[in-house]
Amino acid sequence: MLSSANTSTTSAAPRRALLADPGYQAFLVLRTAFTVAPILFGLDKFANLLVDWPMYLAPWINDFVPGSAQAAMYAVGAIEIAAGIAVALAPRFGAWLVAGWLAGIIVNLLTIPDYYDIALRDFGLLLGAVALARLAERYHGKRQH
Repeated sequence: MLSSANTSTTSAAPRRALLADPGYQAFLVLRTAFTVAPILFGLDKFANLLVDWPMYLAPWINDFVPGSAQAAMYAVGAIEIAAGIAVALAPRFGAWLVAGWLAGIIVNLLTIPDYYDIALRDFGLLLGAVALARLAERYHGKRQH
């Protein structure tokens, strides 16, 4: 019986130390943000509640992809939802997926006049996704249970 109490105390100490680690805290914040945001924004591509998403599709991309701009946004939404799920399940991979996706969004936005401010914001998000990927490498296999 003594070993049972000793085991729970022993496993609780590393867990507390991990949760007190500022790097791990940053990892958790970024992992949560890059899980929730892509899923929510991906879902909104189907509803257009936040904004009329097709207006953010560069005309040259709209000419390139089959179907309407809204149909393209449905595909974008599905990819964003998948990226958010990938971050939740495998942040070492999912964070790079989100970073790459954001790079594509930035290229798209830089080819539309008057959307440079949004491209700059998305560049900041891309840097956050890269930071998450690096932190995920550091904290891979370490979880708070």
